[in-house]
Amino acid sequence: MLSLLSLRAIAERSASATITAPLISICCVFLFGSTAVYANLEQTYQRDGRELRLLVDDSVPDKQQDDILRWIDVIADSMASVFGHWPRRHLEVRVVSYQSAGNDPVPWAQVNRGDQNPDSPNVVSFYVDPGADFTRLAQNWTAYHEFSHLLIPYRGWGDMWFSEGLASYYQNLLQARSGIFDEREMWQRLHDGFVRGRDNKRPDMTLAELSPSMREHRSYMRVYWSGAWYFFRADTELRSRSGGTQSLDTALAALNECCADMRLLAREIASRLDQLSGEAVFLPLFDQVAASYGLPAFEALYRELGIGIDASGTVTLQPSHPQAPLRRAIAAGS
Repeated sequence: MLSLLSLRAIAERSASATITAPLISICCVFLFGSTAVYANLEQTYQRDGRELRLLVDDSVPDKQQDDILRWIDVIADSMASVFGHWPRRHLEVRVVSYQSAGNDPVPWAQVNRGDQNPDSPNVVSFYVDPGADFTRLAQNWTAYHEFSHLLIPYRGWGDMWFSEGLASYYQNLLQARSGIFDEREMWQRLHDGFVRGRDNKRPDMTLAELSPSMREHRSYMRVYWSGAWYFFRADTELRSRSGGTQSLDTALAALNECCADMRLLAREIASRLDQLSGEAVFLPLFDQVAASYGLPAFEALYRELGIGIDASGTVTLQPSHPQAPLRRAIAAGS
């Protein structure tokens, strides 16, 4: 078994790997690139001409396998809710058992985007605590976060704030849309993330400067949640401008339709999203956030949507607010 430092070193050398850092502590990754996976259980899911292949390693206890299958069913359904289909034609999910020191049901995870061949599977790998049951797995944010990376044709490196921000935003939306928690809890979790993102250890560095060295400067929270703020702002702005006919979901679906097999820079993705939506939202906001020296203010956005925060930091929702339908649509995926 590789040590934590070895795993992290390997991950940082992998240009095609997307590394998960959790909301509170730092998560590890395990690359399957040249590692044999001895599947004790293999299952193939078919939907709308797309395929998801599940490989459960023989290290996973037999008694946990039903919980793993139910968990993957929930995640697969949540991912189809964004575009109406899975973001890639060929997906592979690998599950390996790992007993972590903490209480995290999914302590390690990683996405490997493969090559640009549309028949080449994107691989999502999970290290799962052998004692984690279905409820703990489904309520954990990691799988929703990892799969959300596949919503964009990101090249896999550079401007990590963009990719990690997208995943941090959608992990909460997808859990709400899957019924894991309600709308108020979704906004609470997003708010808690934005508050953590204000922990700014390098106010002298722009987000673009800080993003590639976030590990060195221990600035995961600012990087991840500045990116989440970007997508939150873009989503609300596009919905507002279009009168609810367009959203981040629809813009990403159009991008997936035209460009899923490409490998684009983050700024190129923002530019294409503007072209596809016909609105100058994503690129101007991209440049603004990349040049920021701290997480942008979110209070005005809350007021626009009828989201209140009391003295204890608890989110309250105004049901009769004029923009309550827009706010609810974000949670519902409509």
